[in-house]
Amino acid sequence: MEKEKTAITEKYTMTVPEASAYFGIGQKKLRRLCENHTIDSFAVYSGNRYLIIRTKFEEFLQQASEI
Repeated sequence: MEKEKTAITEKYTMTVPEASAYFGIGQKKLRRLCENHTIDSFAVYSGNRYLIIRTKFEEFLQQASEI
């Protein structure tokens, strides 16, 4: 069976490498943001990795003056 690939822009959550490519932010910086902003809830820890909620992270970036 062949899996259908979903476009990144249609995904609700992204892995750190996907979000890094999409937003143009380094993976190390994204991991640090996820660790420090779990209360803001734009990231969820699932198993052994962070999943970034795309829409909430976009809102976070719009409100942030620097990251």
